[in-house]
Amino acid sequence: MRRNLAARLGVWSAHHRKAAIFGWLVFVVLATVIGGATGTVTASDEEMGVGDSGRAAEILKDADIDEPAGELVMVSARTADGWRDAADDLAKALTATGDVRGLKAPLPSEDGKHALLRFEIKGPSDEAADRVQPVLDAVAKAQEDGAAGGISVHQFGDASSEKELSDLLADDLKKAEFTAVPLALGILLIAFGAVVAALLPVGLALTACVAAFGLLSLASHQLHLFETTYSVMFLMGLAVGVDYCLFYLRRERDERAAGRDAETALRIAAATSGRAVLVSGLTVMVAMAGMFLSGLLLFKGFAVATILVVCVAMLGSVTVLPALLAGLGDRIDAGRIPFLNRRAKKGAHASGGMAGKILRPVLARPKFFAVGAAVLLLALAAPALGMKTEQLGLEKQFGSDAPLSVAYEKITEEFPGGPAPARVVVRADDADHIAAQPVRAALDSLTRKAGDGAELTVHKAAGVAEIAVPLPGNGTDAEAKKALHELRDDTVPAAFDGMDVQAYVGGDLASSEDFGDQLGKGIVPVFAFITAVTFLLMLFSFRSTVIAVTSIALNLLSVGAAYGVMTAVFQHGWGAELIGSEKVGAIENWMPLFVLVVLFGLSMDYHVFVVSRIRESRDRGMDNRSAIREGITRTAGAVTGAAVIMVAVFAVFGTLSMQDMQQMGVGLGVAVLLDATLVRMILLPSLMTLLGERNWHTPRYLRWLPKISHEEEDPAAPPQGRPYNTPVPSGR
Repeated sequence: MRRNLAARLGVWSAHHRKAAIFGWLVFVVLATVIGGATGTVTASDEEMGVGDSGRAAEILKDADIDEPAGELVMVSARTADGWRDAADDLAKALTATGDVRGLKAPLPSEDGKHALLRFEIKGPSDEAADRVQPVLDAVAKAQEDGAAGGISVHQFGDASSEKELSDLLADDLKKAEFTAVPLALGILLIAFGAVVAALLPVGLALTACVAAFGLLSLASHQLHLFETTYSVMFLMGLAVGVDYCLFYLRRERDERAAGRDAETALRIAAATSGRAVLVSGLTVMVAMAGMFLSGLLLFKGFAVATILVVCVAMLGSVTVLPALLAGLGDRIDAGRIPFLNRRAKKGAHASGGMAGKILRPVLARPKFFAVGAAVLLLALAAPALGMKTEQLGLEKQFGSDAPLSVAYEKITEEFPGGPAPARVVVRADDADHIAAQPVRAALDSLTRKAGDGAELTVHKAAGVAEIAVPLPGNGTDAEAKKALHELRDDTVPAAFDGMDVQAYVGGDLASSEDFGDQLGKGIVPVFAFITAVTFLLMLFSFRSTVIAVTSIALNLLSVGAAYGVMTAVFQHGWGAELIGSEKVGAIENWMPLFVLVVLFGLSMDYHVFVVSRIRESRDRGMDNRSAIREGITRTAGAVTGAAVIMVAVFAVFGTLSMQDMQQMGVGLGVAVLLDATLVRMILLPSLMTLLGERNWHTPRYLRWLPKISHEEEDPAAPPQGRPYNTPVPSGR
């Protein structure tokens, strides 16, 4: 019979080891060098924008008006006017840096104990973060000098926060790399009990990530990227790269432990686990492609990054891994760790034995365990019913104790709307029209209505005007949102009614609201796409509508539980301190859609792997219950190891500094943990037991689908005295 694609790739690689290994190394080096030479292009704020705020930013960009990087420094004293000398000295120090322009006279607070210095960083706004350090040094010195006299100084602004963000992202990615990789290696050492076997998946996953980084740099010249895209790529690449190799390697070792010769073991692993890796990888990539339907540049970048790294990891697992296994032979067990190899000496597959003990009551009382597991998952998902989302400001991203967050809070308390005002952008088709009496009168009237701190800037040559409008509250709360909606729905339209101008309201809060609105519109087509794709791929792979439908249902339960835990921890603060985080009152607005897509893709790793093994046993003639027991016990070791590694990698991201990285790490980690344990070990087998032979029924109208074998054709018979169906050790 004809071998499947994975089997053919595995056999070819095993017979052409040098070509496969050398080709992989050349590919990784070329991708890295070319990608590094071309550099990475990050997306501008204008490109990330949507809705009216995006249109406002686009008007300024088209008019070649660079929004200056504004900075605010608040000088506070114990008594009224006690800040004056310190503010004067600081103003001189800021001017002396040569990087400041437009420094305004100090703006006193209502009680007179605080003053606000407002200025801009010279040069293009996209270079401001690189130029702000002398300003930060001057402010730090003023803080130090004034401390003895009761003077406090706080700074917040575009350049200072952008620099802090860039530094945090760089530090976080470095922390993730230096923590996640040793962690994954340690878990694999425990799982395999041999140094070489543990190094192989980590090495392949890292080289896949490196190659994908280079390819993504090339892609960024066509599709500009968000700053966190590389962190997301590394997270996904390391997790799926190790998992794919682990599935493949574990099956090969199990076959060798069962007495197969090296060539037969590798051929069986290629035909079974290799095929599962291809199906899983394809499912993940197609699911990720659903993010293109969101209409947001952020998700398009995430889609490209994850598709690239999953594709590279998948190809490496079914090509270079078989070549390395064929070349290493029994040396795959080199560097044995005696203490960790005791399970192999006992002659039983430890994880399979544990899985068998768990499965025994589950298969005996499937209805009880199916209902119990479903109720538990729904209970975990319950907090998600009250989920609130918003585009978390940098002051929330950094944590409440961070200097920038403290500065933001204190500045907004004394000068509401200062750090994050709304921006009304007005454009006239005729440049002279912007200065005409009716339009200018409307601009002046709107500026007066906006109150203290409002600023009007007219760019007559470009036919554009902009008004900075302070918002009440802290700039993001309900009071600020109410004021923004009044500004958009009533004040601005009334001010320019009947005039031949375009007027849009932008700013940080407006951008967050517009982004959330677009997410609400985009989640429906994305969800429809990934569920349809999952259904079709599972239907094609298993020729069963029941398997396809249950796959989607189980995925939704895992996603719902992840949403519930994220809401409980980060919105309500339940247990947030246990992971070094805190309550922020909302979930980052792009997180629910991202978690949905990623989990639909990642959960297919386990689902395809487990169900393929169950179907493989079923195709050998076992009854449904026996096939379920055989498939789950045989895959328990690989699934457990893969899940522990994924959870560990995600947990590392859950401990990083940025709030959105923490939310992503916790959400994905919890979902994978539940998916690999509660779902795959209890809910899946109990549900499949209840469904019985309906699991494998192909409706008459679908019998035209090609029948795909889930086992290696005509494998060599196992040695006498050790039937294939008996438990086997995890290593030779």
